[in-house]
Amino acid sequence: MDLESLLHDRFASAFATVADGPADPALRRSQHADFQADGALALARRLGRNPREVAAEILAAADLADLADAEPAGPGFINVTLHDDAVARLLGQVYGDQRLGVPTAELPQTVIIDYSAPNVAKEMHVGHLRSTVIGDAAARALTWLGHDVVRANHLGDWGTPFGMLIEHLLDIGEAEAVHELSVGDLSGFYRAARAKFDGEPGFADRARARVVALQAGDEATLRLWRLLVAESEKYFLSVYARLGVTLTDADFCGESFYNDRLDPVVDELERLGLLRDSGGARCAFPAGFTGRDGEPLPIIVRKTGGGYGYGATDLAAIRYRTQDLHADRMLYVVGNEQRQHLEMVYQTAREAGWLKEPAEAVHVGYGLVLGADGRKLASRSGDTVKLADLLDEAVTRALALVQEKNPELDAQTQAAVAQSVGIGAIKYVDLSSERGKDYTFDWDRMLSFSGDTGAYLQYTYARIQSIFRRGGVVPDPAAVLLVAHPAERALAMELLHFPAVVTLAGQTLQFHRLAAYLQGLAGAFTSFYDNCPVLKSKDEVLASRLALCDLTARTIARGLDLLGITAPPRM
Repeated sequence: MDLESLLHDRFASAFATVADGPADPALRRSQHADFQADGALALARRLGRNPREVAAEILAAADLADLADAEPAGPGFINVTLHDDAVARLLGQVYGDQRLGVPTAELPQTVIIDYSAPNVAKEMHVGHLRSTVIGDAAARALTWLGHDVVRANHLGDWGTPFGMLIEHLLDIGEAEAVHELSVGDLSGFYRAARAKFDGEPGFADRARARVVALQAGDEATLRLWRLLVAESEKYFLSVYARLGVTLTDADFCGESFYNDRLDPVVDELERLGLLRDSGGARCAFPAGFTGRDGEPLPIIVRKTGGGYGYGATDLAAIRYRTQDLHADRMLYVVGNEQRQHLEMVYQTAREAGWLKEPAEAVHVGYGLVLGADGRKLASRSGDTVKLADLLDEAVTRALALVQEKNPELDAQTQAAVAQSVGIGAIKYVDLSSERGKDYTFDWDRMLSFSGDTGAYLQYTYARIQSIFRRGGVVPDPAAVLLVAHPAERALAMELLHFPAVVTLAGQTLQFHRLAAYLQGLAGAFTSFYDNCPVLKSKDEVLASRLALCDLTARTIARGLDLLGITAPPRM
C-alpha cells in the first residue's frame, strides 16, 4: 500500500471511532509538517463540539506508533510528521517495486477514449494537437493503472464532401490522387476539389449525384471512397508515429462505422417518444437545455431531406459504446466549444436508457493553442499550422540546441535526442498547462533546458544516467535506503508521493498536476545532488545514494512515459 493510502486508512479508522461512523480525514501534504489532516474541523461542526478536543480524541484513537508523530495545531488541524525509519522502510518497498508503489485498479473498468478524430482528405493541423496529446496521455495512464482502454479514433470519413472529393479523384486519375495523398498533400487535394465545386460548371451536380450513389451503396463509388480513406489513414498514422502516440490502424472507428446503426437509433428514439418534429426535421430535445429565448434546444437527428445529422452519429456511437462494448467510462477528448453539444448527447442517452449509472460519459475539454498575438496559432500567412510542419520545426530547433550544447555527441545520437526533445517539448507544454485553459505557444520557452519544460526533466534523467556511467557503477537492487540528510529525506518524500499523483491523474485527467510533480521531483533531486555527494560516498551510503538516483530516474522516466514523452539517456 502506498504511503498516502496507508496514512488515510489509519486516520479514517480513528475518525470513524470518534464520529461513530464514516468521516473524511481530509489528509493533504503540508508546508508545516509532512501531512496535515483537516477533517477534525468539519467533524467538530457535525458533532457540535470543540475542534481541538475532537482532534485530540482522533489522535488518541489513531494507530500511528510505527509510522508517524502527530499533534493538534491551530483551530483543530492535525500535523503529521513521519518517522525517518518509516520513510526509509516505505522507500525501500517502492525501490524494489517495478510499479514504483503505484497500485493497479481494484475494480478495472472498460474505458473508451474518443480522441484525435481528424477528417479524411484533410491534413491534421494544430487544432488536432491537444485532443491527440491529451487523449493519448489518458490512454497511457489508465492502461498502466490496469483499466481496459479502448481507443476510439472517430474519423470524419462520411458525408456530403465525399461527393466532390471522389469526382476530383476521377478527374485527375487514381494514380495521381494516390500520389498527392501519399505525400501528405491532403489539404491541396481538398482545396482543389472545393474550388471545382464552387466554380466549375457541372462539377457540383456531379458531386451531388456522387453523394447519392455513395449513400446508396454503389460499389464503384464505395471503392473510390475506400481509397480516399485508406490513403488518408496512412498519412494520419505517419503523423502519429512522429508524434509518438499509441493510436494504431486498429483504432480507426469513423462516422461510417455507424451508418448501419442510424436507422435503429432513430426507430428506438421514436418508439420512446424522444423525437419531435421541428421545421420538418426529427429532433431530440434533452431536458435542461434551452436557448437564450428560453426555448428548448434540439439535437437534429434526421434532417428535413431524410439524411442524418452528426447528432445522430454521436447518439449511435454512445448507444454502441454502452450497449455493445459495455463501457463503464467514456471520455470525449474534445475542445471546450463542444461542451453543450456533448452534454445534450449524454442527456438524450440517459433519457433513452442507454447511459445508466454507474456508467458515465465525461467531456474532457480543453482550451485553445494561441500564438504570441493572443489569437489561435497560425502560420505567417494566416493559415492553420499543419501538425506535420509543427513537428518538423520542433525537431529542427531541438537539433540546433543539442548540437550547440553537446557537440561531442555523434550525429546519430544528436538526431535521436533532438527527436525526443523536440516532440517532448510540444507535448509537455500542452500537458503542463491546465487543460481547460488556453495556452501560448512559445518556442524559446518550450525548448529551454531549465525551468518548467520537458527538456529540463529529460536533462535531469540524462544527468542521473551520466552519474552511473562516470562512476562505472550500477545500483544495487538489494541496497538499504538511508534518509539521514535533510535533502535525502526531502527527495524520499517526493518519491513516495508518486503513487498518489498518478492515481489522481487517472481520476481527473488533469495532467498538469503530474507535470508539476515531476518538476518538483527534479528540483528535489538537484538539491540532493548538490548537498549529498554520491560517487565520493562509501559503502552503505554510496549504495543508498545510488539507489536514490536510480529510483528518481525510474520515476521521472515513468512519469514522462505516462505523458507520452521519451527520456534519452544522453543529452
